Amino acid sequence: MAASTRTLRARSDPALVDAVEVAREAAVSVGGEGQVGEHEGHRAEGERVVSHLFASRRPGYRGWQWSVTLTRASRQKTATVDEVVLLPGPDAIVAPVWLPWAERVRPADVGPGDLVPTDDDDPRLVPGWLTGDPATEPLIDDTAVRQVADEVGLARPQVLSLEGRDAAAERWYDSDHGPAAPIAATAPGRCIGCGFLVRMAGPLGLLFGVCANGNVADDGNVVSLDHGCGGHSDVRLPSNRLPEKLPEPVIDTVSYEPLGWD
Repeated sequence: MAASTRTLRARSDPALVDAVEVAREAAVSVGGEGQVGEHEGHRAEGERVVSHLFASRRPGYRGWQWSVTLTRASRQKTATVDEVVLLPGPDAIVAPVWLPWAERVRPADVGPGDLVPTDDDDPRLVPGWLTGDPATEPLIDDTAVRQVADEVGLARPQVLSLEGRDAAAERWYDSDHGPAAPIAATAPGRCIGCGFLVRMAGPLGLLFGVCANGNVADDGNVVSLDHGCGGHSDVRLPSNRLPEKLPEPVIDTVSYEPLGWD
């Protein structure tokens, strides 16, 4: 029978718990006079190791805490200061998690002259001169095929991989131009039956097209076939909302009015 294991919690050392003033003096010596606030408790870090927490009064560090770690040798009552650090508390304002610039840049951040390079091993792209169907067989790097493709001029250096195509389809379908958009929920019809839809070639054309209605916000954007908006080509005003037809003009052939010129 396997022996059971238990996680033992460190117990607070009474002598170190009582050494609040020792910890405060250490915090003041590091942070400066007036930078250390009230005592906010302590926590046991290990056997004969306790950290005391003090509120920070340093400008710009609201919600932070001075943490002073104390310890003592066995059979001794004198507390020794291990370290003094300023740590963020539960309500502290901290910087967001650091991200590489390529992950921070959003499409709206790219302006004229800005470059957004792709990595050499970007999984969304594969060389355009590779042959074979990735879904059924491995791609073949054929130098002769590449040379012929370059001469004919039909090849692009890189094309979408299956992963890149799937990522684009998911991104478009989940966007404001997909079926879940609020405007699509109240639309009178779907894009698949709209005369302003321009169909796309290739596999993505099975799910998407491009809107060509200049009177709506989707104009020029990729939309899913089950998207919709109020600019559907079948929309007509009901007869009771049509503008009232003006009567024919009446020509007065009996009298005349001066036209204002000689």
